[in-house]
Formats: sequence, structure tokens, C-alpha cells
Amino acid sequence: MSTKPETHHRKLERLYLSANVQQLFSGSSIEVSHGKAEIKLPVNSKYFHGAQAIHGATYFKLLDDAAYFAVASLVPDVFIVTSSFQINLLRPVNAGTLRAVGTVRSISKNLFVAEATLYNERGKEVAFGTGQFMRTNQPWESLEHYELGLNK
Repeated sequence: MSTKPETHHRKLERLYLSANVQQLFSGSSIEVSHGKAEIKLPVNSKYFHGAQAIHGATYFKLLDDAAYFAVASLVPDVFIVTSSFQINLLRPVNAGTLRAVGTVRSISKNLFVAEATLYNERGKEVAFGTGQFMRTNQPWESLEHYELGLNK
């Protein structure tokens, strides 16, 4: 595949934003670069559990997505999947904007390891996680919203 890395990164951003699940996480943004991804999400009470703070599912989504797209930035030919993810919650959040930063830690032929850290709007770490990601046989080009990536 001859796609420039920056073009691939923009297509990945579009793919992230066009996913159906993003309807549940309105207002999020993503920036993908070589081996790194950063996702921001304004805190909304619709993400709260009964104690009026962000539910762990939201922490997981942001951490997994940031680590996933950091890895995806390095895989220009085929779709990847999360094969495992370990999450650690450090403190509750109920206001502001969350920022997840994912980076790649290890690369082998078919297995990638990436980590992500979640920060509150004051820059304080609120959660972190590490995941393993695997290549599939499905080309990125087979995904409709990946190909629409340049039509922002």
C-alpha cells in the first residue's frame, strides 16, 4: 500500500469519528500521529454511574481507543483488533474534559503492545491501561468510513 502516513492518520481519525458508538460519546475529538493518538472528551453527566462520577466503561473506551489508534497509526494495510486490555482506575472525575494519550510500547510481526493514560482537565492522571492488539486480514480500504477519510 502506498498511502502516506499522514493520509492514513487522517483516515483513521475519520473512521473513529464515524463509528456508530461515537453517537454515545458526542463531542469527542481525536488526533493520530506516528505511534501516538490523543482523544479528548468533554465530561457529561450521561457518562456517570450512581455516585455521579464517570463510569469505568467510559474510562475503558477512551484508554482502549487511544492505545488502539496509536497502534493503528503504524499499520497502514490491515485493520487491527484489541486482544486484551488491562485498566487501572485512579480517581473519580465528574467535570471538565478528559484527555487520553496512547503510545506504542512494543511491535512484533502480528502483536503490538500499547499503553494509554487518561488525564483530567488539570493534567492529573485519573486512569491508565495497557493493551495487546493484533493484525487481521481485513484491509483498511474495505471499511467505508476509512475511505471517506479525506472528505472531511
